[in-house]
Amino acid sequence: MQLQIWGTWLFYNVLVDLGDTVADELSLPFDYISLEMIYRGLYHFYVAHQKGLTSDPVKYFAAPENQDLGIVKRKRKPNVKLIVAPFPDRQRSAEQFFFQPSSQTPLTNDIKT
Repeated sequence: MQLQIWGTWLFYNVLVDLGDTVADELSLPFDYISLEMIYRGLYHFYVAHQKGLTSDPVKYFAAPENQDLGIVKRKRKPNVKLIVAPFPDRQRSAEQFFFQPSSQTPLTNDIKT
């Protein structure tokens, strides 16, 4: 069991090191690189290596023709607040624009005996 944990830790360190080197090659921050996609792309590198097309995994992952592997993460859209006003263009104040829970509604009923 200890050998499996050590092997997993070692493989993860190699994967992080490869991702860091690819990030340096692409001049991007490390956070923009997907380690999962590098792991999945190792199979494609292996096939290309067997065909004699490449010998360096860093150059392979950084090559423009291999950007379809998804090594670089996509930028996400920013979170947008949900507008619940029926006619937002006719609003009077910010309180009517976004959902505000009523503070007068009791959450529990007080049962008196």
